[in-house]
Amino acid sequence: MIRHQQALRNAARRYATAAAGSGPQARAAVPNYGLFNQRLDKARSTILENKPLTLAQKILYAHLHDVDSMTSAPVPGESYLKLSPDRVAMQDASAQMAILQFMLSGMKQTAVPTSIHCDHLVEAYEGADLDVARSWQTSREIYEFLQAASQKYGIAFWRPGSGIIHQLVLENYAAPGTLMLGTDSHTPNAGGLGMLAIGVGGADAVDAMAAIPWELKAPRVLGVHLRGSLHPWGSPKDVILALAGKLSVRGGTGYIVEYFGDGVQSLSCTGMATICNMGAEVGATTSVFPYTPSMARYLSATKRTAIADAANAQQAGYLSADAQVAANPAKYYDEVVEIDLDTLEPGYNGPFTPDLHTPRSKMAETVKAEGWNDKVSAALIGSCTNSSYQDLSRAASLARQASARGLKVAEGTEFLVSPGSEQIRATMERDGIQEAFEGIGAKVLANACGPCIGQWNRDENPVVKNRETNSIVSSFNRNFRARNDGNPNTMNFLTSPEMVLGAALSGRLSFNPLADQLVDAQGQSFKLEPPTGDELPASGYAQGRDEYLPLLEHQPDTQIPISAKSARLQTLEAFAAWDGKEFANTRVLVTVQGKCTTDHISAAGKWLKYKGHLENLARNTLIGAANAALDGRVNEVRNAVAGLQPAQGTIPDVAMAYKRAGVPWLVVADYNYGEGSAREHAAMQPRFLGCNMVVTRSFARIHETNLKKQGVLPLVFARPDEDYFIFAKDPHELVVRTQGVVGLSAQSPAVRLIVDRVRDGQTAETYEIDCTHTMSADQIAWFKAGSALNLIAAQQQA
Repeated sequence: MIRHQQALRNAARRYATAAAGSGPQARAAVPNYGLFNQRLDKARSTILENKPLTLAQKILYAHLHDVDSMTSAPVPGESYLKLSPDRVAMQDASAQMAILQFMLSGMKQTAVPTSIHCDHLVEAYEGADLDVARSWQTSREIYEFLQAASQKYGIAFWRPGSGIIHQLVLENYAAPGTLMLGTDSHTPNAGGLGMLAIGVGGADAVDAMAAIPWELKAPRVLGVHLRGSLHPWGSPKDVILALAGKLSVRGGTGYIVEYFGDGVQSLSCTGMATICNMGAEVGATTSVFPYTPSMARYLSATKRTAIADAANAQQAGYLSADAQVAANPAKYYDEVVEIDLDTLEPGYNGPFTPDLHTPRSKMAETVKAEGWNDKVSAALIGSCTNSSYQDLSRAASLARQASARGLKVAEGTEFLVSPGSEQIRATMERDGIQEAFEGIGAKVLANACGPCIGQWNRDENPVVKNRETNSIVSSFNRNFRARNDGNPNTMNFLTSPEMVLGAALSGRLSFNPLADQLVDAQGQSFKLEPPTGDELPASGYAQGRDEYLPLLEHQPDTQIPISAKSARLQTLEAFAAWDGKEFANTRVLVTVQGKCTTDHISAAGKWLKYKGHLENLARNTLIGAANAALDGRVNEVRNAVAGLQPAQGTIPDVAMAYKRAGVPWLVVADYNYGEGSAREHAAMQPRFLGCNMVVTRSFARIHETNLKKQGVLPLVFARPDEDYFIFAKDPHELVVRTQGVVGLSAQSPAVRLIVDRVRDGQTAETYEIDCTHTMSADQIAWFKAGSALNLIAAQQQA
């Protein structure tokens, strides 16, 4: 086991902020803006040469770990920044592996304030309280493990039913101008409160928790200029849906998306959070808004007036881009996108990808042209993207209009609502919002992720049981095939809560509430009036039930329960260090065709229960991947080694056969490999099964970093539109060796693959394929040690 001793404790003393050591927190402390400005001023006067800065750059440079050691300004897309985050947040599925890794650190407490939120393991089925109670029956072992770890290490523990991680962070922990890491790809939600919040894998979170400087490739900054204001049917969700349509799922890779312009002032804090949340769907590192009066109002409404007062004093300085940037954005942003809120219309994105954008006015004709199923089988409001008070109150205003006409949800359409937190649930119950939804036939689910992440027991529904093609409409953020209910033929169209309500009442994908009419209980046609709602509750937020307040105990002597017989938790063993040699005799497990998200690499849904047991979870490795060599068949490969069984089988079965036989293997993949969730399991599982390289046409940011953390070498084809196809033809015949792994260097990022095509024991052809890597010197050290955590152990023993 990896052990981490006095050197790490010394690092904690050197690097931790003043908030560290204060124990678990119910709410964030007032940020140390004096310290941030001091660090920023030092960076400005030295390496930055007083260059005007965007907001994102200010926050990053105010969190540089050691500006004195830097001799020049970072180069976006090339240099690596070493940063000192202020906070870590984890959800229960990813926290398991992060805690298992942190347990190896030897630390008595996290070095920065940390929280765990139990939102992923609650399955939507019967409704709120019943589903939470059932989750305690099915996942008690996990909850008790996480609760014990929280008590031992001084982590705030939010029980199942308390709310979705990103809503709870916004309500309690987000603070303008601070830097947070979260073990979920939608962590950028907190950018709606001016926080630089970045989704990472568990190993990155462990760095911050252990006060080790966190490394990030210096991002470019994409400025989104918002003009005007939304029309009555418009929603902040429409901003990000339209932007995703412009940029695509990989258009934001390597960028921080920063919003500016007069349109920003018209948006609520929670609306800006919605926009930042879905920035993950364009591949962005994170998204952020400048500090606005709506943020101050939200902070005060959520009992953080002291933070609002401190931030107000920073509004014109630290918490906004420099005046020169605002005056000439094209000069200072790496790219600028214009969005006119006055003319922006509601839209739908999907199916099967969050960047396929259709404006509402074009939806009816598109449904017909594409042959999409017009009947809506389910309409869902909620998820971390759209479960704020404003979202729900606006949708409820439409529900009340329908109720007044005796109208309910369309026959054959299921209507589900997921509140974002216990605070939101209690407030919407008090203010009649829940009654409005239930009055038209809604089922209110637990304060948890539920259907958005595949925690939806829909198995008895014929459309799932029979794998029927069907359409659902949701206010979610992600809609990959089979993600929500396990049915690969369920088409999820992402839209605003207001449009979801229209779909629920009409039962049709093609229904346009801006123009079309409904028929009431008396057979009279009527048109919905535009939705109305409050930015914040007039009577303040209700606290909700005491049992959903966070557990804030720090008891260092707490024993963390892990049974040797457990099928859900397993202590970790260190991965083997690199042997110092070039890779040889490496087989191609699969050449992945098309989109391959982390859902495809490490499925969620029913597999969530194994997130703390690497060996069991490895059985789902790449089961969603399409094989380019077998006409796109999913989860099927040929065994490349004669005599090994199975000769042809599932991807994890063949990978396991290679592992048992000591045969190293690699994955070849298409563009943007590993997009989607921040789950590090998608890197750990292949590593556990014997993968030494992943070679792609391009990577998604988080997944590439996760591979590096676990000692897998990520490579990109130098000629992606040519060399990928060599591996698409009979990859089971290919035997790969490398040139350049020995002597791997950040200054010379080239590795060559020597690929022999072997038939009947004879080499028929040989290809030389050039690749590149993006490894920094520190990341190369991780690779050589076998993983980032292995390196910590090696340094400790030296």
